[in-house]
Amino acid sequence: MARQQERARRTRAALVESAAVEFARRGYSAASVNTILEGSHTTKGAMYFHFQSKEDLARAVLQAGVDQFTELAARWTSRVDVDPFVALHALIRELAAMFNTNVIAQAEFRLIIEPEFYPDVQSGGGSVWGRTAYELAERAYEAGLFREGGDPGKFTRVLAAALAGQRYMADLTALDGGLGDRFEESLEVVLDAMASPEWLAKLAKDGWPAIPADLPPEVEEM
Repeated sequence: MARQQERARRTRAALVESAAVEFARRGYSAASVNTILEGSHTTKGAMYFHFQSKEDLARAVLQAGVDQFTELAARWTSRVDVDPFVALHALIRELAAMFNTNVIAQAEFRLIIEPEFYPDVQSGGGSVWGRTAYELAERAYEAGLFREGGDPGKFTRVLAAALAGQRYMADLTALDGGLGDRFEESLEVVLDAMASPEWLAKLAKDGWPAIPADLPPEVEEM
């Protein structure tokens, strides 16, 4: 029984991975079920055992993307040991790396902007990292890292729009320096407008620190 369950889990995961590759490459409407089956080395019967339709499979890919973004968000919102703006910088660099190399993240972004799934945009991956950016911006505000009159809500809205635009443009043009540098550039432009002069002076002096993704042992034990 346990062996059958493990086989079923692997089959489902293979279908989701293969579907993500096809959706990221061709979008939802043009995606071929036969290509997905070939990529997953499964049969149509196996697919319909796990998923009722191509749409159901696409929604599984969307959910897998949300799960990955949620894991990423939790990793950086738990980092109370670092400056909130520094944590936000590390978050968006890691987010850019996901968009560059992670086919689930690539497929989620491609699917969520298509007409069939646009109504789900409020629950998509963008809303996950958008809420995370706002939480970190609020922490920065409470820590006095904003200049006078700075607004965490405005900061997050402008940053989220800039990151989404950079991600979209990455599909249309070859980016000099890569998506990570463009995401960082967007963050720095918004920070120049809203961070305190003291915080900006420190950034100009020291640059962005390298922050390990894992919590240090003393923080994990708290």
